[in-house]
Amino acid sequence: MRIETSRLVAEGLELRYDDRVVVSGLDLAVPDRRFSVIVGPNACGKSTLLRGLARILKPHAGTVLLDGRAITSMPAKAVARTLGMLPQSAVAPETITVQDLVGRGRFPHQSLLRQWSEADQVAVEQAMAAAGVTELADRPVDELSGGQRQRAWLAMVLAQQTDLLLLDEPTTFLDITHQLDVLDLCADLRADGYTIVAVLHDLNHACRYADHLIAMVDGRIVAAGTPADVVTPELVAEVFGLACTVIPDPATATPMVVPADRAGRRSVRP
Repeated sequence: MRIETSRLVAEGLELRYDDRVVVSGLDLAVPDRRFSVIVGPNACGKSTLLRGLARILKPHAGTVLLDGRAITSMPAKAVARTLGMLPQSAVAPETITVQDLVGRGRFPHQSLLRQWSEADQVAVEQAMAAAGVTELADRPVDELSGGQRQRAWLAMVLAQQTDLLLLDEPTTFLDITHQLDVLDLCADLRADGYTIVAVLHDLNHACRYADHLIAMVDGRIVAAGTPADVVTPELVAEVFGLACTVIPDPATATPMVVPADRAGRRSVRP
């Protein structure tokens, strides 16, 4: 059933790579102005779902609706002015600087009648500051560490100034401090009214930061709701094949997954 207040909706979605079906018959209504996190084991369809929601991957069946319109029928620039996507493995042109890469986030706002403006420059500077890459502005992206590159790409997405963001593993390559910095930024954006959907591998980070969890297995959603409602020992065993105890996080009281010892973990493996 469609939730009318959701700006981003998938209905009967089937996504394939050639003849291999990855996501099939999936329905999803992304809660507006919330931080939603998709979790699940490797190769369960998390990133594929995000690619379908972003119009990067065309559905074999079903549809994705953005503001009530089929996203595949919308011009690319119109989508990019509404929805920002951070892909999992982005590749920058050789020798491009961080500032120039972030500036590409302003392309959806350009036209023959509207060229680069002071507002574009301000948006780029604000995005670089938010992602913590201002001091890297003149550095070539291909000379940066993995974590620095990841933050530069995040700044590019922020420069689009869309209030709907899809982030595929935004904490990849980051050390623990920068992981938390990125998730803190997501929390701040959510507080400012943004709608964010991210793929994360760290279940405890997902529980601490997300308003809404989406658990996937084999291309289907098996549970969705608040972390407190979704994350149980039974769900973790079903989704990840991991025996665990779920306790309150000492810092936030959100669910925290504590894996069982080796013998306990073996007890739930197929």
